[in-house]
Amino acid sequence: MKFTKILLTSTALSAVAGVALAQEMSNDMTIVSWGGAYQNSQLKAYVEPYQALHPEVNVVWDESSNEAVAKLRAMNEAGNITWDLVDVVASDAIRLCDEGLAMEYEPNELLAEGADGTSAEDDFGDLIVSDCYIPQIVYSTTFGYRTDMVPEGAAAPSEICSVFDLETYPGKRALEKRPINNMEWALLCDGVAKDEVYDVLATPEGQEKALAKLDTIKDNVIWWSAGADTPQLLADGEVFMGSTYNGRLFSVIEEQNQPVGMMWDAQVFDLDGWIIPEGLDEARLNRVKDFIKFATDTQRLADQAKYISYGPARLSSAPLVPEDMKQHMPTDPANAGNTFLYNYEFWADYRDDIDAKFQAWLAQ
Repeated sequence: MKFTKILLTSTALSAVAGVALAQEMSNDMTIVSWGGAYQNSQLKAYVEPYQALHPEVNVVWDESSNEAVAKLRAMNEAGNITWDLVDVVASDAIRLCDEGLAMEYEPNELLAEGADGTSAEDDFGDLIVSDCYIPQIVYSTTFGYRTDMVPEGAAAPSEICSVFDLETYPGKRALEKRPINNMEWALLCDGVAKDEVYDVLATPEGQEKALAKLDTIKDNVIWWSAGADTPQLLADGEVFMGSTYNGRLFSVIEEQNQPVGMMWDAQVFDLDGWIIPEGLDEARLNRVKDFIKFATDTQRLADQAKYISYGPARLSSAPLVPEDMKQHMPTDPANAGNTFLYNYEFWADYRDDIDAKFQAWLAQ
């Protein structure tokens, strides 16, 4: 009888503790992402299902991921972190982690194990490229072009150096307003071997070489900052070709039925995922952790591939990707004949310096 009383008391205390923990979860969460089709895929695959289970939670979106490093630096300086969860590319996650602006975590504690019982650490494997990084998807940056603007008598562009060939393929280009990818493509098309690109780009002479190549098309470039920009420029016929994320082109081609083709040559593989800002109070952090465990499980990551053609970062998610989407993935063998592997560590180390040089070149 005495044992039963103690057991009941212990159970009651556990229930109270559970309620207390729930009360410590914030009901507001600001998620930072990239806008457009990608953010919509996150909304459909993660946020709406989570809110169905937790209707008390209010999610506010901020589309500032392309400025995440600068803004988190400023927030930290001001002592006012207003973001709860931030979607960033891998190189930015490495920088934020190195600067103490992103929270370190233990994968097997924060993330759910795979649906097949695989530990989170093994399921994500080498894609956890930083102690702070929670990978979501594998994507590529590549080019789309207007099929109805290909000059008469010319073949549709299929090689990366078509971007620099204004004689065969006249017209405007859309390029991202940052050095990443542009510098690599420029060096490739100036004769640098693929396996030597980052060695060359690490030197001032190599950086000047890349900018000189970009100079040859600078007057024909419309510079973009948001992932949705190039798809809109292509849809409006304002550019002949432009770089963007493969999933954005999928949306334009397959969902909007625009006369746009994909050019997979020298597509740049990269990762996208979450970081949790350092310095959240306990209630906000508890909510983010609860959401992350849900949003990065095997089924959720596979679900995102229903809405956009990015490969899930978990091995256990890959078999669950819908068959009709697999052909649109950057990793599909038909699309991956000549890929370029993005060097996260290089850009984490050189980004600030090359950014300054690139922006100065843009202003000339």
